[in-house]
Amino acid sequence: MSVATPAEINPIKESIKLYAKQLRTPTFPNYEQVVRQLSPGDGYDKFLCELMKVEVLQRQDAGQRRRIKKARFPFMKTLDEFDCNRLEHVSESFIWELAACDFIKARQNVVMIGNPGSGKTHLSIALGMRACYDGFNVRFYTAVNLANELAEAIHFHRVSKMEKHLAKVDLLIIDELSYLTFNRYQSEMLFQVISERSERSSIIITTNLEFSKWTDLFENEIMVAALIDRVTFRSHILNMNVKESYRLEQTFLDSAKKTTNDEKKNLD
Repeated sequence: MSVATPAEINPIKESIKLYAKQLRTPTFPNYEQVVRQLSPGDGYDKFLCELMKVEVLQRQDAGQRRRIKKARFPFMKTLDEFDCNRLEHVSESFIWELAACDFIKARQNVVMIGNPGSGKTHLSIALGMRACYDGFNVRFYTAVNLANELAEAIHFHRVSKMEKHLAKVDLLIIDELSYLTFNRYQSEMLFQVISERSERSSIIITTNLEFSKWTDLFENEIMVAALIDRVTFRSHILNMNVKESYRLEQTFLDSAKKTTNDEKKNLD
């Protein structure tokens, strides 16, 4: 194994690495790549500007990846993958308007109501991803998981810690507020979380139940009325009912493709 001799060590480069580490500018040691992209007439100010630009872009990218990881999405979905043409009651232009994340800046909510397979979860994650890209803190939960985590936090005396965590979240996504009923204790905890965010920060809720049927989920009807009042205040209500489930449609398409491929193989 060869060992670098003192003549091979560039003291200036080593100093740049040291200063970059102390200043937390990890892209600076790669300054030679920036130099190669400069034109002969560019001066030191152009070099410095380009070097700082690379650092900023790297930090933005790292921040986006960090926020997406902290959001804990169950899987990655984007708006480019979402077929807006399937929606009968929501325009594509309005979806992209939401994607600008102005509703988060205005501390408004989004409630997506639609039958299973209409793309509610896909759209909520896609909007959450866009929010992460725009610098917002996002957290994704299913309604059941949120209720369970709240119950666990109370059991282990970590409620204040969880409340502080949720208070830092700019966009809270509560998915699948539909399938399981909540007892009075769980209802009160969910109600408290949603109430505390009212006019302070945004929520996206997806459900396959219209508001009149939310009483099927919670024991206390008075609390349901108050919950709906807070959720719908300063909110965008999206009717996402479709004629056919996206998942069912994909199953039919996949089956058709498989049949076609099998027929081609038999002909070969």
